[in-house]
Amino acid sequence: MTLPDPDKTRRTVGLWLFIASVLICSLLLVLEFLLPPLFMPNPKESVIAMLVGGLLAFPAAIMYLTVPRLLDRYDPEPWYALVGCLLWGGIVSSSIAGLVNSVAAGIGVAIGGPGAADVMSAVISAPITEEFLKCVGVWGVFYFLRREFDGVVDGIIYATFVALGFATVENVLYYAQAAQQGQEVLTQTFVLRGVLSPWVHPVFTSMFGIGIGMTREARSAWVQWIAPLLGYGGAVFLHFVWNGSATFGGAILWVLLLPLWFVFVLAFLIMIVVLVRRRGRIIRENLLDEVALGTIDQQELELVCSAFGLVKAHMRHGEAGADFVRATARLALSKWHTARAMETQQRTISMEFIIPLRQHISQLRAALE
Repeated sequence: MTLPDPDKTRRTVGLWLFIASVLICSLLLVLEFLLPPLFMPNPKESVIAMLVGGLLAFPAAIMYLTVPRLLDRYDPEPWYALVGCLLWGGIVSSSIAGLVNSVAAGIGVAIGGPGAADVMSAVISAPITEEFLKCVGVWGVFYFLRREFDGVVDGIIYATFVALGFATVENVLYYAQAAQQGQEVLTQTFVLRGVLSPWVHPVFTSMFGIGIGMTREARSAWVQWIAPLLGYGGAVFLHFVWNGSATFGGAILWVLLLPLWFVFVLAFLIMIVVLVRRRGRIIRENLLDEVALGTIDQQELELVCSAFGLVKAHMRHGEAGADFVRATARLALSKWHTARAMETQQRTISMEFIIPLRQHISQLRAALE
C-alpha cells in the first residue's frame, strides 16, 4: 500500500538539491584531497598513506554506526535518510569545510605565521564552519523529510550519522598524514582519534540534533525558534573547547580533558537511553486505544513495544513482519504528533497518515495470518 505524500514536492526538491550538492562536492573533494598526493615529491608514498588512512578509518566507522542503530530500536529511521546523512557529512560538509579552513589558515599565515594559522583554522574556523555544514544536513532531513523526523531521538540519530560521515573522511586525512611520519605517530593518532575520541564529532553535532528535535516536539513557538540556535551554539562551543585544548593544551588534553570527556560522553549516552525508553512509552500510550479498536491485539502491542520487536518480527515473518512493526510504531507517533499539534492549534502532516496506516496495518495482519 502506498501511503499519502502531502510533502511530495518538498521531498522532490530536497532530493535534487541533495544530489546536486553531493555531485559538486565530490568533485571538490577529489580536487582538495585525492589529486594533491599525485603531485607530491613522492606520489607513491602519498597514495599508499592515503590507502592506509582509508583502511583504518572506514572499518572503524562501520563499527561506530552500530551504536546509533542499536539505540534507535523502536522506530528505526529509513535507510535512505541515514545514507544521505553519511554522504552529506562525508562529502558535502568535509569538502566545503576543508576549503574554508584552508582559506582561514592562509589568512592566519599572513597575519602571524604558522602558529596563527593553526588558531585561525582549528580553533576559530573549524568549530563555526564544520558545525554549520553538518547542522545543515540535519536540518535538511527535518525540513525535506518531515514525516521521518519525530523528535529529539531522531535529531540525535541523524546528527550522529552526519558527524560520523564527516569524522570518517577527516580520519582518513589525519591517518594518512600520520602514516607519512612513521609507525609510532600513526599508532598514536589512531589511538587518540579512533579509540579514545571517536565520538567527539557526533556529540558536537548532536547538540543541534537535540535542538532541532525539540522544535519538532515543542508546543511553544519561541522554543521552536530558539532551541536550534542554542543547539548550534552548544555544538560550536564544545568543538571550540576540544580544538582549543588540543591546540594550546598539549599534555592537558590527556591528563584533564580526556577523563572529563569520557564522563560527558557517558552522561550523553545515558541521556539517549532515557530518551529512547521515553519514545517506547509514547508508542505504547498511543497504541492502547488501537487495541480497543481492534487495529492490533495485545500480543502485537507487546511485540511493537518490545526493545527488539523489529528484530523478532523480522525473524518470525520476514520483511512483512518488520513492515508491520514499523507501520504500527509510525501510527503511534503520528497520533502523538497530531495530538500535540491540536493542543496548540498547529498544522501537522501526521494527521493525514493515521487512517492510511490503520488500513496498511490491517492488510499486513491479513497477509501475516
